[in-house]
Amino acid sequence: MQEVTATSRHYVDRLFDPDPQKVLQGVIDMKNAVIGNNKQKANLIVLGAVPRLLYLLQQSSSSAELRAECAVVLGSLAMGTENNIKSLVDCHIIPALLQGLLCLDLVFIEACLRCLRTVFVSSVTPVQLLYTTPEHQTVLFNHGAIQNIAPLLTSLSYKVRMQALKCFSVLAYENTQVSMTLVNVLVDGELLCQVLVQMMQRDKPIEMQLTAAKCLTYMCRAGAIGTDDNCIVLKTLPCLVRMCSKDRLLEERVEGAETLAYLIEPDVELQRIASVTDHLVAMLADYFKYPSSVSAITDIKRLDHDLKHAHELRQAAFKLYASLGSNDEDVRKKITETENMMDRIVSGLSESSIKVRLAAVRCLHSLSRSVQQLRTSFHDHAVWKPLMKLLQNAPDEVLIMASSTLCNLLLEFSPSKEPILESGVIELLCSLTQSDSPALRVNGIWALMNMAFQADQKVKVEIMRALGTEQLFRLFSDPDTNVLMKTLGLLRNLLSTRPHIDQIMSSHGKQIMQAVTLILEGEHSIEVKEQTLCILANIADGNTAKELIMTNDDMLQKVKYYMGHSNVKLQLAATFCISNLVWNEENGSQERQDKLREMGFVDILHKLTQASDSNLSDRAKTAMQQYLA
Repeated sequence: MQEVTATSRHYVDRLFDPDPQKVLQGVIDMKNAVIGNNKQKANLIVLGAVPRLLYLLQQSSSSAELRAECAVVLGSLAMGTENNIKSLVDCHIIPALLQGLLCLDLVFIEACLRCLRTVFVSSVTPVQLLYTTPEHQTVLFNHGAIQNIAPLLTSLSYKVRMQALKCFSVLAYENTQVSMTLVNVLVDGELLCQVLVQMMQRDKPIEMQLTAAKCLTYMCRAGAIGTDDNCIVLKTLPCLVRMCSKDRLLEERVEGAETLAYLIEPDVELQRIASVTDHLVAMLADYFKYPSSVSAITDIKRLDHDLKHAHELRQAAFKLYASLGSNDEDVRKKITETENMMDRIVSGLSESSIKVRLAAVRCLHSLSRSVQQLRTSFHDHAVWKPLMKLLQNAPDEVLIMASSTLCNLLLEFSPSKEPILESGVIELLCSLTQSDSPALRVNGIWALMNMAFQADQKVKVEIMRALGTEQLFRLFSDPDTNVLMKTLGLLRNLLSTRPHIDQIMSSHGKQIMQAVTLILEGEHSIEVKEQTLCILANIADGNTAKELIMTNDDMLQKVKYYMGHSNVKLQLAATFCISNLVWNEENGSQERQDKLREMGFVDILHKLTQASDSNLSDRAKTAMQQYLA
């Protein structure tokens, strides 16, 4: 070790020689010493060779030859272990090499590109350092990437054609500007889409078929090709389904299923077509059985690889099932009736791989949109149990999907609602409403809203206790409108049926009235204000609760203002509130009628009986009749 370190030190020292010729010779000697010698590479890195090589590479005073040799040595160091690459990335090699690409010397540029490629091929390099974001796609686009790469699709070299194809797929991903341009690109006088369709023909290499299908998928999802276009329906979709078949390699099946899931995700018609193409739903069931110990794989290396990556197949199948079943009831039924499907989802929810858990819960969420499935297979398999377990401590993206699914399981017709209630879920949901993520706050409050619908008084009191009025107030001033709307929905469900209204208002009335005031005075949408006035109308329906409105002149003035509003929905809700206050058969109705008459409500009601909206005029007439009875 000592002598290796000594000779390594000698190599590094020579990089600091004042004579440029000796420095160049030192770099060349270093290049020859590290080829194929991992120990030597590691020593040079430890001794600080990398920062010096990068310094020489970036100096404009360095000769073109020296700069190129430095890039070659760095590339060689990158060929070593993963730790080597980490060290290089930490020394900021990537920006230095990218800067090198602006140089005019082709030999140097090629050395920089080779080194960059070695660094980026490694799994330890963070890919976001290169062009994966929209800004980077745009930079490449603006510098003529498309015009320059398009001719390479007709190159005689298969490797070059494939790299050009991959480059286009990366550029098009979720980028409308790039995709709209690609649609009009001509390759040897033919439109790019036609060239891609030819590349998907069955006699072409699988890698080429798959990448061309990806490219068209991304262009379609970015809005550049219609979902009903023949090149999508008749070519791309069937090609991706073919990739899911048993005789494809594991990675091809994974990529095929994931790309297909992405293609059909927003489009009901494509989902329907895919579900009846080549028995796809049944074909995906094979993803869970592979590879078995008796697989016909004779290549031991391949078997070992596939056993390690089998979870990727399960993830891809769940994702595709989620897309297939997101809208169509018949497709969902087909999925749940596929052999042991619900058991597979349930076990997927507790797999060690986070990606599989996320895909399984996405699949479950998709199926939970079906009333039929909630009533049958979800109940039979007690799906709620593993789902609740998943909610205990999971990353946000899993939590968002799991809590969305829970919202559906808590709908009133779901048989799972009762056992979930008994499992102490209220505390968990209340904690979600305090999350930093708006999506989680929405789901927490949404689930509570579903839970409170037609619930027993005991459940409602427990929700109010666990949530607390302070948190309720915070949610009322949430910057996210969805959160606010769901919170109002929750309050409306809590304040239904008279005994419940009176009970909740007797303990939380003051705070709830403050919240209502806050919203009616704030800058909010019509929908928000309408919900708030409906809550007020519910309060007005309570026996004792209505006094909280009657003794609050400020609130009555607000109701009056909304009765004369230009929006019919708000007028209706405000009139409904007054109608409940003047209702005849209840204690104290005479006093309430007199007070409201004095405040000018009867005149307004009279005017509203002439309203052009029939619902509004009927509601006003009903309220007026209370005065005549």
